Amino acid sequence: MRPIPRPGRPAALRLAAVAATGLLLTGCAGADTATTDGDDTRLVVAIVSNPQMQDAMSLESEFRKQHPGIEVDFVSLPENEARAKITTSVATGGGEFDAVMISNYETRQWAEYGWLENLQPRIDASEDYDARDFIPSIREDLSYEGDMYSVPFYGESSFVAYREDLFERAGVEMPENPTWDEIAELASELDGIEPGVSGICMRGLAGWGEMLSPFNSILHTFGGRWYDEDWNAELDSPEFQRAADFYVDLVREHGQPGAANSGFGDCLNHYAQGRAAMFYDSTSMVSTIEDDNASTVAGENGYAPAPVAETDYGGWLYTWTLGIPSTSEHPEEAWEFLEWMTDKDYVRLVGEEYGWQRVPPGNRLSTFEIPEYREAASDYADPMLRGIEEADPGDPGTRPVPYEGIGFLAIPEFQDLGTRVSQQLSAAIAGQVTTEEALAQSQEYARTVGETYRENER
Repeated sequence: MRPIPRPGRPAALRLAAVAATGLLLTGCAGADTATTDGDDTRLVVAIVSNPQMQDAMSLESEFRKQHPGIEVDFVSLPENEARAKITTSVATGGGEFDAVMISNYETRQWAEYGWLENLQPRIDASEDYDARDFIPSIREDLSYEGDMYSVPFYGESSFVAYREDLFERAGVEMPENPTWDEIAELASELDGIEPGVSGICMRGLAGWGEMLSPFNSILHTFGGRWYDEDWNAELDSPEFQRAADFYVDLVREHGQPGAANSGFGDCLNHYAQGRAAMFYDSTSMVSTIEDDNASTVAGENGYAPAPVAETDYGGWLYTWTLGIPSTSEHPEEAWEFLEWMTDKDYVRLVGEEYGWQRVPPGNRLSTFEIPEYREAASDYADPMLRGIEEADPGDPGTRPVPYEGIGFLAIPEFQDLGTRVSQQLSAAIAGQVTTEEALAQSQEYARTVGETYRENER
């Protein structure tokens, strides 16, 4: 595994400044400092308000039955706001949270800074907690110097969901391993097949964890990269331009209305309500679009691997995880909560309570061996697992890069850089600037960041 790139000035300070800016923009969400009420310990846990986490909140009473001395207060926020608040708290040692939901982007960096508890001793001491059951690519991405510093709640790659009924009506077929050119052609043919139905739904909302996740996967399979091996920015390269033109044109011409403001949750709802023929995004989408209670298209979907262009692989690797800030006053109790929420038994609990389509997928190999899950997920379990296992964050495209990551760059500055670039691309989707103008400005942002790495290497 490539060492974590080091910037030219203390990354921790920069991260804190970036996150603090986000906090000022989004405001406080009412997190309380962890307390102890009588004999009970009250944990404050910060999470992202995705559907799987909402299920965890509703099942907290089951945790209480097993741990009667621990109460849990959740702080649940949309993704962009949660990132800003959690990063600010952890980077500045605020101590508001006993456990935080982060990702494989933050884990190794924060472990190096000493911001997270090393979970490996607790994992090793737990006889029934089978960490070897985590999918290897995910376990490795959450480890620093051989130890795990966060544990995965669910893991994801990306694929294309499509309406089989609409495909049949249009007389078209989804290729077994589609290219992006084929997807664009299908989007053109299916756009407007029913009133209010777009050809495809893809994120256009600015945010490094929003539209840049799908865009980066397209960039890398188109042969583009953010930097060459010497940290020279390449956002003005022909490959980057081609990927940006393709993404912007596809969403503008055949995407959902208001695409520039559509994040993952918006696209998820748009497709689940039958208003798009295809949806390219995280494999975690299945928990919602195959849920009869949340989707009008459950049981009508086919699934295809992430489309490709110049590479054989087109997906990404991402995982929402749980970690314990080093400032937590209750690390023992926080670990008991993490252990409960990421254990094999939790997967069964969700399956039995809410249905097997809603289990948090993509973290444990054993989930794919549960007969009930295999039956419920027969259409998508294999492409999901294959996409996660085959992801190679150290070799994301066709040419060498100095960073790791497919849907993101694992460098501290990417929270700021990625957001700035995504704002430019989102403006291009909205028709406010051309992609050439968007990338010209983006190149300047990226060039400034790249220079700090070159200076540090001299």
